Amino acid sequence: MCDSTVGGVLIEAAAEAPDAEALVEARTDGSIGRRFTYSQLASEAERLADSLATRYAPGERIAIWSPNTPEWALLEFAAALAGLVLVTVNPAYQAKELAYVLHQSRSAGLFLVRECRGNPMAEIAREVCSDLPQIREVIDLDDHAALFAMDGPAPVRREVHPDDPAQVQYTSGTTGFPKGAVLSHRSLTNNARFSMSRMGAQRGDTYLNVMPMFHTVGCSIGLLGSVQLRCRLVMARLFEPVSVMALIETERVALVIAVPTMLIAMLEAHARQPRDTHSLRMVMSGGAMVPPELITRLQEAFGCQFTIIFGQTETSPVLTQTRASDGWTERVETIGQAIPNTELSIRDSGNNQVAAIGAIGEICARGYCNMLGYNDNPDATARAIDADGWLHTGDLGTMDARGYVRITGRLKDMIIRGGENMFPAEIENALITHPDIAEVAVVGVPDPRWGEIVIAFLRPRAATQLLVADLVRHVRRDLAAPKTPAHWIVLDAFPLTGSGKIQKFVLRDRYLAGDYSGQVLR
Repeated sequence: MCDSTVGGVLIEAAAEAPDAEALVEARTDGSIGRRFTYSQLASEAERLADSLATRYAPGERIAIWSPNTPEWALLEFAAALAGLVLVTVNPAYQAKELAYVLHQSRSAGLFLVRECRGNPMAEIAREVCSDLPQIREVIDLDDHAALFAMDGPAPVRREVHPDDPAQVQYTSGTTGFPKGAVLSHRSLTNNARFSMSRMGAQRGDTYLNVMPMFHTVGCSIGLLGSVQLRCRLVMARLFEPVSVMALIETERVALVIAVPTMLIAMLEAHARQPRDTHSLRMVMSGGAMVPPELITRLQEAFGCQFTIIFGQTETSPVLTQTRASDGWTERVETIGQAIPNTELSIRDSGNNQVAAIGAIGEICARGYCNMLGYNDNPDATARAIDADGWLHTGDLGTMDARGYVRITGRLKDMIIRGGENMFPAEIENALITHPDIAEVAVVGVPDPRWGEIVIAFLRPRAATQLLVADLVRHVRRDLAAPKTPAHWIVLDAFPLTGSGKIQKFVLRDRYLAGDYSGQVLR
């Protein structure tokens, strides 16, 4: 365990490796913009911290609403150095969502870009902030005169403690409206270092960050992990699969972290326009089911190793991770073992007792990585973290005698059909091996006879036609008949969170509203 802060890890890196390249700006089209050494990045972060310290008091919150830019990284480090709490906001948010996060987080300032993927962010901010007197300033990140403005002489910055709040990260919204998880400096810095180390990152490696910085994987593992291991971070402004594959080739990328939907898009781009991926050594993925078939395809296409992570925003974010040295079964069928200094237990969701080895229960965690709590939401915090300090993830799984964990599904996603518990992940794992299916999601919906029935949402591979009889045969090859989906819905694309996770609650709600009636496979 280290006692560094978010700002401290950059200062330490600049002192040890001042002339090493730290950050490379990759534009959406794949072209390269600015480059920063560790010394340059630290100098700019210190200058911005002095500016912030003249405008905000220690402990105040400032929000960042932007895609991945060097200014994002600078503000993350500068806010930490100034003793401020950074609130991260999804750049896809609309007015209602932005207003909620700014109000709920008690942000005093908003730092943004003018637009992102056609979203008129500056216009939305003007509308929202006119009704939020708590917001003292709205700063365009591209306006460096305003960004670095000094409102008086720089004060002596107070000491920041590793256990102080560093960020408020809002949950990804796969099950509804987000809650703000308050994360400490200690949890973010250590979690990032442990995860990147288990990934096999080495000093001088080039790491390509395609994950959004508003997400814990992007701003924690990606940025803080890269800095602590003295890597070279290529920051993609937005995820565009063709540009990402080009960057892997031109920047000789060794490490990539991406959710499964991104990896599928990268494989499809690579199939259309092959790129040289010989430099790519390791891909990390998680945030959703990672099917064994996808791992096999990636290793064959890119010639790289693969590591799976599991966690959530509330755990900063990683709880478990596989290793390249694990056996094939452990690498493709489990989510690995707990990362260092983290306790895991599988608990009966009914009585909270520790489950037997191999029995299904809720995955619970205790340790430095747990959030300090949900922002201004003590009731939700008490429901998530019990009196003994165990954080209840809401995910169901099993653990073997060696500590390897397998995911069986979400507690809330579990389908009870005719009194039998069914787990969507098991059905999804069976379906994704079908050669004509690119992506799949399974949900349960109410049924008057069975209580709930299974609905499968499918995205076919290009130029393929799915047949119900063929799909049924495929599922029943591996699973009992009751687990066969009752209805099959064909989609061109899935509703996703900003971090690339499939929003199952949206699928369920739209199905029940009849929105997919014309897309049922018959």
